[in-house]
Amino acid sequence: MISIIDYGAGNTGSVKNALDNLGFENQITDDKKSILGSDKVIFPGVGNFGDVIKSLEKKDLIRVIKRVIQNDIPFLGICVGYQVLFENSEESPGIKGMGIFKGDVIKFRSENLKIPQIGWNRIKIEKKNSKIMKNIPDNSFVYFVHSFFPEVKNENIVLARTNYGQEFVSAIERGNVYATQFHPEKSGKIGLRILSNFCRL
Repeated sequence: MISIIDYGAGNTGSVKNALDNLGFENQITDDKKSILGSDKVIFPGVGNFGDVIKSLEKKDLIRVIKRVIQNDIPFLGICVGYQVLFENSEESPGIKGMGIFKGDVIKFRSENLKIPQIGWNRIKIEKKNSKIMKNIPDNSFVYFVHSFFPEVKNENIVLARTNYGQEFVSAIERGNVYATQFHPEKSGKIGLRILSNFCRL
């Protein structure tokens, strides 16, 4: 069973639809026991960094996500679900992220850019042997909606990069933890293949 974490907001429905279409048994849940008993866990966060952290704290789900990661259950964070794995965000000063990875979430700097970035952009895959990027061509187009992105401190976890006025890390991978700034569930065939690869881990 694949659990999609329900923290009271976010695009859980579109992720569920994608997994249903791919034929993977899944559930949207905030039940701690159920999440910890899952084969895989997906956390699709959208909206404000601080609001997402507060919602997770309210439901005591930060501890659960950390245990999922410690227990070696494959975990996929999407969009703000990627950002909250880091330490802090310029979007919500004073609110701590989970701190699973070193680095802060920052806003796009260029004044000539349309912010948020909304639409299709390419990913340059850095880890060619990544299991979730299996059969994904380099420079594939995926779908983004964001104004902020993590400044990743550890080069070893970089899975993919994207350029939007400046280069940023659009996906990471370390052990059982995967996370993307883009929305695989909204990224057409390429995104579905990434989700399918994750679900087959």
